[in-house]
Amino acid sequence: MAASGYGARHATCDYEIRIKGRVGESLRLAFEGLSITLNPGETVLRGRELDQAALYGILDRIQALGFELLEVRRLPPAPP
Repeated sequence: MAASGYGARHATCDYEIRIKGRVGESLRLAFEGLSITLNPGETVLRGRELDQAALYGILDRIQALGFELLEVRRLPPAPP
């Protein structure tokens, strides 16, 4: 049973992360590998097949760059 719990924690998922403000060109390299959409007043980052370690790394970068985190949402799996 512990082995299945371990695998579940390390599964990959797609995520959408919303941050306040707009990520400028000079900071986009900090989010390489993510799709970036600029909306009025916010930036939406989308990552495909991220594991928990990758997600926490992105959240650490957001904090280190001084952005305000608005929302983190796991996206439903894409249909086969």
